[in-house]
Amino acid sequence: MRIGSTLENQNFEKRIAITPEIIKKYTSLGIEVLLSENYGLHLGIEDKFYLEQGAKISKDENDILNSSDIIVQLSMLSEEKSLKIKENQTLIGVLNPYENEEKLKSLAKKKINLFSLELLPRITRAQSMDILSSQANLAGYKAVIESFANFEKAIPMMMTAAGTIPAAKVLVVGAGVAGLQAIATAKRMGAIVFATDVRMASKEQVESLGGKFLTVQGTENLETEGGYAKEASDEFKKKQEELLFETLKKIDIVICTALIPGKKAPLIIKSNMLNNMQAGSVIYDLAAIQGGNTEFTEVDKIVENNGVRIMGESNILNKLPISASSLYAKNMFNFVDNLFDKENKKINVNLEDEIIEKTLIK
Repeated sequence: MRIGSTLENQNFEKRIAITPEIIKKYTSLGIEVLLSENYGLHLGIEDKFYLEQGAKISKDENDILNSSDIIVQLSMLSEEKSLKIKENQTLIGVLNPYENEEKLKSLAKKKINLFSLELLPRITRAQSMDILSSQANLAGYKAVIESFANFEKAIPMMMTAAGTIPAAKVLVVGAGVAGLQAIATAKRMGAIVFATDVRMASKEQVESLGGKFLTVQGTENLETEGGYAKEASDEFKKKQEELLFETLKKIDIVICTALIPGKKAPLIIKSNMLNNMQAGSVIYDLAAIQGGNTEFTEVDKIVENNGVRIMGESNILNKLPISASSLYAKNMFNFVDNLFDKENKKINVNLEDEIIEKTLIK
């Protein structure tokens, strides 16, 4: 049994799916690891570190794609690479079935097992495989660091003989994994933090981190059974707009994290609200790649509107690729370990297992 991974397109993705420390875990299952030449070199990981752990290196990516029983990646393979996969092979990654529907359908017709890890169910047993949580955690942290770096005032309160500098006020929109990490990071750096979310269960979590939860009057609990946020009603959106309109007048930095899986990001901060903000304020929009939570968000650009800077990147984790790869590789191994029949040394697509059933693209 062989598991392989090829280089991602580094213009878009610097993370890797297999790190040296995870190799021995695969080999302990009796799985051979085959990787592209210079697989982790862009992260400072030379091939010798993989070889020392028992992996094999190939200069020919076609050989990896042809000869691997399991192929693990970050994102969907290119059209050219997809053609190299054969019947009964298994492809695991963040395959984004909403955007890659046609490509995945053609692969499924070839009897290829396709597993998309962003579809993992929110159950206790799947936590060690949960790539959305591990990656969102880092994204929330980095969004705060990036926005603070672009804010031209001090963050904590500072008392000096010349006078007092007030603490920056931060609003986190969306208190999921990324939002909660953003709250914790901003608090550690001395900011006063507010947060809002459509899920009432978030209130206790926000307050436990020292944030103040902004409650929309007559709030409806907009949480799916899987723990994700769902679309709000028009009445709720109107009340939320009124609350934000007033709140944003006194906010220095906004971290937007509101996303609905598989859909365009909800538009939360509109032009009239932005015009209400103080010049010099900063918004970091983690939802940029899905359309953004603000009216003026543009991917990979800093847009200035009425003195307010709005930032959003296609992949913020490219700024933390070593940490992100380490967590992703562990998530990936735990998923493969659950999928692997250790007795017969083969993949077992057991549809009675909720983890396998939910992530398999049929």
